[in-house]
Formats: sequence, structure tokens, C-alpha cells
Amino acid sequence: MLKHYTVIFFSCVATLCLSAMLTGCSSPEPKVVCTDSIGCVAIPPDAPLKIGVLQALSGDVAPLGVAQIRGLELALERRGGLVLGHPVALQVEDTGCTAEGGANAALKVIADPDTVAIFGTTCSGAAVTGSKAMSDAGLSMISGNNSAPFLTAIAGKAAPSWQKGYFRTAPNEENAGRIAAEYAYSQLGMRRAATINDNDIYTRGLTEGFKKAFLEFGGEVVLATSINKGDTQMVPVLTAVAHARADLLFFPLFQPEGNHILQQARSIPELAETVLISGGALIEQTFIDAVGKDAVGMYFVGPASPFGQAVDKLAGLYEGKYNEKPTVSYYLSAYDAANLLFSAIEQAQATQKDGTLLIGRQKLRDVLYSGKPIKGVTGTLSCDEFGDCAQPSFRVLRLDDPALGVQGLEENAVFTGTSK
Repeated sequence: MLKHYTVIFFSCVATLCLSAMLTGCSSPEPKVVCTDSIGCVAIPPDAPLKIGVLQALSGDVAPLGVAQIRGLELALERRGGLVLGHPVALQVEDTGCTAEGGANAALKVIADPDTVAIFGTTCSGAAVTGSKAMSDAGLSMISGNNSAPFLTAIAGKAAPSWQKGYFRTAPNEENAGRIAAEYAYSQLGMRRAATINDNDIYTRGLTEGFKKAFLEFGGEVVLATSINKGDTQMVPVLTAVAHARADLLFFPLFQPEGNHILQQARSIPELAETVLISGGALIEQTFIDAVGKDAVGMYFVGPASPFGQAVDKLAGLYEGKYNEKPTVSYYLSAYDAANLLFSAIEQAQATQKDGTLLIGRQKLRDVLYSGKPIKGVTGTLSCDEFGDCAQPSFRVLRLDDPALGVQGLEENAVFTGTSK
């Protein structure tokens, strides 16, 4: 009897071992485990790849936000609407071009744990709060329009509002104010200047840069003041400019405040000979349409516009898709920002056996920070340790004929300078 039970025992053991071996052969491969230091986004084979979009889509600044989204759409169209074989789902939120709007829009996007990255913002003020929320959540964010120095670097060091994971293809305008000051002092012979900002970090950064450079050149800043966003009555501040006997006014404002400053300045006889210089935010067709002949002789300082076959081709695609010519050139840097982001996502992913994609959040940042040069329509892009990916070059433009529109304005460069 003992022998019989022994045979049965060993037979059962052999059966169990064979079963285990067969089970082992048919079991699924273990899934890839996320080892990224700040986590991963898992995208199943049949799911879309989610991108948050934070742009200013209301008010007079809306054309800038629309241009950003159109640049993104053109970049997606180039890829057939797919990234890594997945359709891209855009969660579009309006920041309203305010700090509060930037924070609220960012919180809506990061509430979805499947969000891979963020495309935005339009306005630098919205980016301050939006990028803080983004960075704390471990995401990456890239803008084709923000240019305030405070967001990335000033004098080669991290700026006050710099955040990990924030990138941009719009040039850092650290030296835009300097270029305006250099032109005003050396070319126009101006010696007494006034500045007006609206307490936005973009406008404040430009006026501070202008003031510092103008003083270094030997000029005098006789008035440095500010208005508030939403102000419409500019006569009091313009009267102060006149009383200070400024022969130049630098006001790098947005619409509609910039419109009000210009049009009301034209109604003050004491400012009839005062030179007016604004920033890149007003290099826009709707501004020219709104102010018309009041802008004749006005100067603007902004990033040098790219040109060449690639730019012409993209402009043709833009007109064919949207049945109108571009009203601003910033859709080009938006297109580059989107392509830079999509390329980084492709490099940051790991594919599981079941087709699920794992995208490491820190890996995505590392790819963008790598500094590997990428050719874009606006030039060679290479992101530094602070998130600046474009090589800055600035021009001073003069509006001579409103009928020629923004294209005529951008073709009428009177001065060009680069960062120092």
C-alpha cells in the first residue's frame, strides 16, 4: 500500500509541476513599472493623448490666443492628427490674460491625471500662476507666446517666476527694452523719456529694461508710472507725461489699454511731437484696424520675424485652412512649440506589451532640457536650463501706412539688435 501511495504522490507532483510550467508559458508578460521620479501617464491603446491648452480667448487679446491654437492645430495636422499613433484630445481653457485666469485654467487641466502636458499660455501674467500650478503637479508646459524675462532667466540667472517644467519658443524679451532705448537714444536723439506699464510682469519687465538701458546711455527717465488693466481714461497719466516734458513715451501695453493711450495721446497738443514706442503685443492686425491713422509714425519693438521658404509654406497652409491671412506672426512660434512638445513626448514614452504607453513626467522634462537642437520654422530651437528655447533677436518697426496692415508694419524695420 505504501508503494501505491508513493506512486500517486509523485504522479501528482509531476502533474502539478507540468501544470505550473504550462501556466507559466501562457501567463502575460509583466507590465512595465513606472520608475519615473515624478510619475507617469499611462495611455491605453484605444485612448487619446490628452494635452491641456491654456490661452487668452476672450477680450481684445483673443487674436493672440487664437493664433497660438492655430499654430498648434497646424502642427497636429502635419502629423495627421496623431502622436505616437494616438489621436490628441485638447482640453482648451480660457485664461482671460490674467493671473487669476491662468491659475483657474491650469487647475482645471491638472485635475485630470491623464493630462500629458500643457500648451500655453498666451499672456505672461497668466503664465506666472499657471506655470506654478503646472510645476507643482509634475507636468511640463510650453508656450509660443510668453516672452517676459521674469518667467525664465534674467542676466543668466533664474528669474523670480521661473518654474521647473516651463518652456517657451517665444524669445526672452530681457533685452527688448534695451533695444528700444538704444534706438531712441542713439538714432532718434531722445534724451527725456517716460514709461507706462500696467503692472503685468511682461509690461513691467520691458519698462524696467528700457529705463535701465536709457539711463546707462546717458538719458533721463523723467516719469516711470503705471496704469491698471481695464483703465479707459488715460488723460490724467498722459497729462503727467506732458508736464514731465518727456520727448518720448515707451508704453509696451496690450489691447485695449494700448489703444486708449495712443488715441488719447493724439488729442493732447502738448504730446503732438512726443515719440511713441510700444511693444510686440500691439504688432497685431486688430490693433491697426482699431486705431488706423492715429498709429502713423508710431514705433514698436518686438522679436524679429522669421522668413524663408518654410515660413511661406506654413503661411499658405494657414490661409488654406482658416480662409484668411495670419493677423500676427506668433502662430509660427506656437507651431514650433507644439512640434517641440510632440517630439519630446515621442522620446519620453515606453510601450508596454499590450500597447499601453507610459510617458514619464520627469523624462519628458529631461528631453526638453537636453538642449538638443531642433530646426523649426522660426530658427534653431534648443532649450536651456531655464526653459528658453529660442535665440532672441529684436527689431524696432515703424508704422507708416495702416493700409498695408501688420505685414507692411513687419516689413518696415528701422533698427535690429540682439541680446547682449
